[in-house]
Amino acid sequence: MKRWLRRTLWAGAALAATAAALIAGGTQMAERKMNRPLTLEVASPAIVQDAASIERGRYLFASRGCVDCHGANGAGRTFIDDANGLLVRGPNLTPGANSVVVGYRSADWDRVVRHGIKRDGRPALIMPSEDYNRFTDQDLAALAAYVQQLPAVDGEPGIVRLPVLVKLLYAAGVVKDAYEKIDHTLPVQTPVAEGVNVAHGAYVANMCMGCHGEKLAGGKIPGAPPDWPAASNLTSAPEGAMHRYLSAQQFRQMLTTGTRPDGSAVSTVMPFGSLKSMSQTDADALYLYLKALPPVPTGSKR
Repeated sequence: MKRWLRRTLWAGAALAATAAALIAGGTQMAERKMNRPLTLEVASPAIVQDAASIERGRYLFASRGCVDCHGANGAGRTFIDDANGLLVRGPNLTPGANSVVVGYRSADWDRVVRHGIKRDGRPALIMPSEDYNRFTDQDLAALAAYVQQLPAVDGEPGIVRLPVLVKLLYAAGVVKDAYEKIDHTLPVQTPVAEGVNVAHGAYVANMCMGCHGEKLAGGKIPGAPPDWPAASNLTSAPEGAMHRYLSAQQFRQMLTTGTRPDGSAVSTVMPFGSLKSMSQTDADALYLYLKALPPVPTGSKR
């Protein structure tokens, strides 16, 4: 065998060994990060099981994304099963088999919903707590009150299975869990009067940040399956999606039907299971807020 070929083979083997070592090390770092202990003191609201709170919680559960991950009955559902290895199943929130919330206290609800910390102190992967961090005390307590009275349904355990590439990106800090995205020093959100106005629209728009970014400028969603489309820019940038909607009615129709004014379909990655349940007041306020956003270049998530 010629010397140059022998050297090439040795170099290739060395590179393969180095790559394998880096992958193994990165995977171990990701596992440690997924299981790191987090502590956070919270002053949580009391959960009251009155009719008004439960009804408000029912509406929030139906319209703020919970049904898309946990199912309409709260027993959990698989909402990502990608051929590239990403598998995510929302856990059971009812008192049935494999429930993750039996015995939850007010502080436990606060940490997992508004801060992305599970009851055992580990980060809640995939859970979009950055969307819910600005929940008022009243809405947090109402959501918890509703979930606590759900009928028991036996569910399967929640699953988060990440492909190797996503694990490496997570270890490197490119893909972040919700806890990393949240400013935990912010004071609790002050309640905003419900109505068709920009202030209330800004409160509703918090549910969009997980995919569209903190500035709602869209772009590729870190860690998402490669075939997922980029999230739309919701600002008034020239390429922004809101230019398509000339009225609140057109915008509401998109939320309920998944189609744009020109008849084209919006990606089913959008949580239409929840968006179709949004009230007209919330939808119209959201429309006003998004239409008022100043232009931000696509992809400016921070």
